[in-house]
Amino acid sequence: MTPRTLPAHYSVYFAFFIYSAALGAMFPRLGDLQLQMGIGEGALGLALIGMPFGAQIALMFGGRFFERLGFRNVMLLGIPLMGISELAASTASGPLVFFLFLAVGGTGVGAVEIAVNLEADRVEHQVGRRIMNRSHAFWSFGFFTAGLSGAVISQMGLNPTTHLAGFAIVTSLATFLMFWTYTPAPARISSEGATPKFIRPTRGILMIVAFTLSAMLLEGAGIDWSVIFMRDTFQTAPFISGAALALGALTQSITRFFADSYVDRFGAITVARLSILVLGVGVVLVTLSPNFKIALLGFALMGIGHGVVFPLAMSAAAQRTDRPAAANVAALAQLSFVTFLIAPPLLGLVAEHFGIRVSFGIGIPLVIVSWFAVHSLTPKQN
Repeated sequence: MTPRTLPAHYSVYFAFFIYSAALGAMFPRLGDLQLQMGIGEGALGLALIGMPFGAQIALMFGGRFFERLGFRNVMLLGIPLMGISELAASTASGPLVFFLFLAVGGTGVGAVEIAVNLEADRVEHQVGRRIMNRSHAFWSFGFFTAGLSGAVISQMGLNPTTHLAGFAIVTSLATFLMFWTYTPAPARISSEGATPKFIRPTRGILMIVAFTLSAMLLEGAGIDWSVIFMRDTFQTAPFISGAALALGALTQSITRFFADSYVDRFGAITVARLSILVLGVGVVLVTLSPNFKIALLGFALMGIGHGVVFPLAMSAAAQRTDRPAAANVAALAQLSFVTFLIAPPLLGLVAEHFGIRVSFGIGIPLVIVSWFAVHSLTPKQN
């Protein structure tokens, strides 16, 4: 099949995959970039704010502009922007320049984040069956691909700049080949409309955000700090350190791939409660791990636990009928990204002053909050 003749949901799956692969290329090399810049975890965490900061700006002020551009153009612009910004960041000599380059790439992240989730919701409506969790499974497969290849490349000793240059070229070319002639799904007229620059969260959206907090924090912690956790705690080889990131992404992707049928069979609430329980077990194992094997098991369970939390939340936000779906999706994305905005400096500073185990342990109370906010997934009219 050519890109033009692929079923729409296959194109959505590819969009999530290539988005994640482009975004995730840098994270297996964070330990190398930290040493290259000669900075501690606190400074690295503050520098990592750049990408979610740029994403938040895009989400808050670029909504109407991105709606006019449309899904196809957002992909064609956003994916190369992410790759180029990470490549540029790999040449930074200090945390401020690192922050600025990532902030530019973050605008592409914000744009693509909204675009792929809205397109998934529209195609889901068009084909008449759930594809949201499976779409996010392909996001995780993309991160697994980036994580595993990054671990291998790091073990080979290739420098981060060459590594990221290759990823930027491959992901950009793949995006152009797939989406140059792609026709996006029509908007869901009954539930969509113009989205204002700042999306005021409703009470229902705030409760959904509370449900996502632990998953967003711990997914972000795994992305940003798992490689450094393994290196500093157990002095593991580069491949094993990178495997912590890749393993979490793999278990997350498998969970998401099969989740839709379980959600249909058992309901969103039951699946959400099981997910939060497994997430809690995983973060406890990581925090208390006596050796690297238990830590790897903990990261694997964390991947299973946070795997479907955000997709379930996105579906719940899009299906609310109190206002346009685009507004609710954007409001959820904006506030969820605040967790990514706060988590890197919080966890980096905690790691520097109290140890990196404690920085993961901070997620345990948020798991409890998520448990009591699961009811927010129940469909409501307001």
